[in-house]
Amino acid sequence: MADSIQPSTPSETTAEKKPLKLNYKRTFIIGFAFFGILMLWQVYNTYCPSMLTELLKTAMGTTDSTQVQYIVGIIMAMDNVAALFMLPIFGHLSDKTKTPIGKRMPYIIGGTIIAAAVFPFIPLCFHWNSLAGVIVTMAIVLFFMMMYRNPAVALMPDITPKPLRSRANGIINLVGYIGAICAGGLAIFLKFTTYMSTKNVWVIETPFLVASGLMLVTAAVLFFKIKENKIEEEMEPEMRRGEEMAATEEKVVDEGPMPKKNLIMLILILTAEFLWFFSFNAIETFGQNYGIYYLGCESSKMSTATIILTICSLVTFIPAGYLADKIGRKWTIVIGLSIIIGLLLWGCFIKPTGITYDVTVDGVTTTYQKFPWAFYLIFGGCGIGWAMVNCCSFPMVVELCSSKKIGRFTGYYYAASMAAQSLTPIVMGLIFKVTGAYWVMPIYSCTAMAAALIVFLFVKNVRAKKVQNKKGLEGLDQD
Repeated sequence: MADSIQPSTPSETTAEKKPLKLNYKRTFIIGFAFFGILMLWQVYNTYCPSMLTELLKTAMGTTDSTQVQYIVGIIMAMDNVAALFMLPIFGHLSDKTKTPIGKRMPYIIGGTIIAAAVFPFIPLCFHWNSLAGVIVTMAIVLFFMMMYRNPAVALMPDITPKPLRSRANGIINLVGYIGAICAGGLAIFLKFTTYMSTKNVWVIETPFLVASGLMLVTAAVLFFKIKENKIEEEMEPEMRRGEEMAATEEKVVDEGPMPKKNLIMLILILTAEFLWFFSFNAIETFGQNYGIYYLGCESSKMSTATIILTICSLVTFIPAGYLADKIGRKWTIVIGLSIIIGLLLWGCFIKPTGITYDVTVDGVTTTYQKFPWAFYLIFGGCGIGWAMVNCCSFPMVVELCSSKKIGRFTGYYYAASMAAQSLTPIVMGLIFKVTGAYWVMPIYSCTAMAAALIVFLFVKNVRAKKVQNKKGLEGLDQD
């Protein structure tokens, strides 16, 4: 009788007991995709609103920048409107794609090459005083960035077990934000206000050329180092175990409608995400103009504040991933939102300093106001809170789907953020036009962020089942 009992095979027993481990080296390499995305995005958001403002002031025969901000907002939002449809489409297409180089890589390589080729023509069109040229080149770049962005971001959850995704997302954001810091550094030395004084095209052309070149380099690293099909095959057992440990109220299903509790959780997360991007993108879109036209500062000052925000985010991402393991993703995000709300509330009370100084460039003297130092603290603190939010929010969305739908759910995540980024520049621009005042911006952002917190408090704090993970040097898997 004893001979009829079949014990587990050694391989099965080992597979069940083997700890889940995060391949840090591979995760860093995947982060290079995000490096290119954030660098391009930072250059785009730093220069394009000011370029559009100057061209529209000329076209409308006005010197009052507040009167054209609603049009700037509409133009800046149009690419996001297109993204509402294109990102989910490319996500779904990449889920279904099968090629020798993988399902995501064709979109990443194709989108990168075209976006990088067209991007440097945006400042050239501005230098040539072509409003139509700037708008068209912006539209082309953003379309192909949509092709690139969703598949690039979906790479991480494709090959990372669910319980490890907060930490992996922290690493990827860390690498990405280094790209944003590089872009911010360029903006400090290559100031838009300097171009307006000197009309030297290389002042604004150089950041776009550097961003394009580094995008191509990062895409090449990704292509040669990440062999999608091979890695997915190797990771299949760990991915299956990760599914069993998912932090969801009900079991995730491959086919058919989502379980009701999971669907409610998804809707709440996406609604809160919409609201916090609705808040944050107002600052991203109009922050540079706020500094130039309201605070009366050199454009480099707001760029410096943005770099401080980015550095503070960068150093927070990995600790935020570990914090999420300890207290759950929900409460990590709640803490982050609370920090941002408190600091934005402080920003509502800060006014222009009224302290002036002169800067002379190539014989041209321009008078600026001293930048309020408190904004450096506000931006730095917001960077910490924003990292806590971003580290956990995307993993919470893809937690609710199986590996077959990661691209589609990545599309949902970006559709919510792009919907906010489509609407908020228009709303904020109209408020500027009606009030004629830039000081409403921090009030607007603080209110929207508070609404995001209220909605997010209704999300259930589901914790992943206890999982044994590699610790210390063992966790630094270099396979």
